[in-house]
Amino acid sequence: MKLHHSMPWMCAVGAALLVAACGGGGGGGSPAPDASAADRIEPFDPSLFRPFKLAVTAPRADGYSPQATVVQLGPLAVPVLQSLQKKAGPIPGNGMRQQIGLARGVVATATSPGLQGQLHWYATERGTQRAAISFEAQGALGVRLGVLVRALPAGSTLRFYAQAGEAVVEMSGEEVLGTIARNLQAGDTGDAARTYWSPDFSGAETTLELELPANADLTQLDIAVPTLSHFYLQPERAAQPSLTDGEQAGSCNIDVSCRPEYSSESRSVARMLFVENGSTFLCTGTLLNDVQSSATPYFLSASHCISTQSAASTLTTDWFFRSAACNSSQVNMGAQRLNGGATLLYAEESTDTAFMRLNAAPPAGIVFAGSYFGAVVEGSRAAGIHHPLGDLQKLSEGTVKQFDNCTLEACLASTPQDGRFLTVGWQAGTAESGSSGSGLFLPIGTKRYVAGQLLGGAASCQNPSGLNYYGRYDLAFQAALKNWLKPAP
Repeated sequence: MKLHHSMPWMCAVGAALLVAACGGGGGGGSPAPDASAADRIEPFDPSLFRPFKLAVTAPRADGYSPQATVVQLGPLAVPVLQSLQKKAGPIPGNGMRQQIGLARGVVATATSPGLQGQLHWYATERGTQRAAISFEAQGALGVRLGVLVRALPAGSTLRFYAQAGEAVVEMSGEEVLGTIARNLQAGDTGDAARTYWSPDFSGAETTLELELPANADLTQLDIAVPTLSHFYLQPERAAQPSLTDGEQAGSCNIDVSCRPEYSSESRSVARMLFVENGSTFLCTGTLLNDVQSSATPYFLSASHCISTQSAASTLTTDWFFRSAACNSSQVNMGAQRLNGGATLLYAEESTDTAFMRLNAAPPAGIVFAGSYFGAVVEGSRAAGIHHPLGDLQKLSEGTVKQFDNCTLEACLASTPQDGRFLTVGWQAGTAESGSSGSGLFLPIGTKRYVAGQLLGGAASCQNPSGLNYYGRYDLAFQAALKNWLKPAP
């Protein structure tokens, strides 16, 4: 096989090589084959059948918060910050999962005795005791706390919030320990598996509050905060009630709000934020329906975005993150963030597939996308819906050009029988860092179905003839996904 395309989108973060997405635009091509209904799962819109309960954050408990000890970290050095921001900017013909935050050590709370020495406990009227500690990283545009958990007393509650905000994310000790257990059961090891990552509250400060029974044995409290993730790029203020504008993606991107015929697919796509080794990243994923339309929140993205349970446990998703009107810079007022992480069910590098089940129900108004696991033919029309640079949702239109086999370094032209990736050229729109993991939709009849997820490529607004590569959904489906989406009778 001849070398079809060298893929210049490798990036070193620590010791890891990280890939991401780039893309480019359009609309011609042939329709997908009139596939048998046995080769696809139909989309499902729960709002057409029954109400869908919205997961919400809790108000500040009792309207009262204990006085918090404050731990402060200074700002990032200017040369370091400028270098990070430059690396994160759009590079024509290049792409990666979008990094927006880096790990910073917290010496004062790196050990359990160090953290406990900072806590001041207050008795409550309901027979419990509470303490809080606030972490501020000067200049940060978001802060996620890495809470290293080894033991929690029975009846523990953890809360996360910003001192200046109203929203609170509350977790029982059992839920936190359940997340840690899930990481360990998946084979993850070390402190990374035992770390519970808080959400961020779109500012330089995040507070951890603990509430324990009055008679709790504090020797059973074994937690620390050795690391926080300092956001040096703004992923938009997803904490309600307001969101701010995102990074400006390439000018050739198509605002999905300008194309109402894609409304159903748009409502199945979410922006992803997740933490790996203390660094925070952006990608894109798609909610998938199963054959029973059970409303189980199965979620598809790329394995180069999330490939471990520990990373999946940190996942937050932003839904309806699109413009308020066609080509508007204002964010849709209905944009919502979902916390809670995900359970990683399948990750496979050979097709760049990550398949998860969200741990919390997505918000009202979402759609579970349909999927197609039959044969895709060259020349098929295709569309991508994604969040380039973490920006408001965009659309790309093009055609399937050929089949390839891809590694992190290059793609080699292959055949429909042997190729594990769909090679797509665009006629309109593009994709960039942050688009990684987004679904490729094929039209069949009057509907569109997911047929792949984005690895990367060389297309951009500056290189519209460049190509993008999508892992073949049909191969992942037959290898594993069918066990959840279409189990045998």
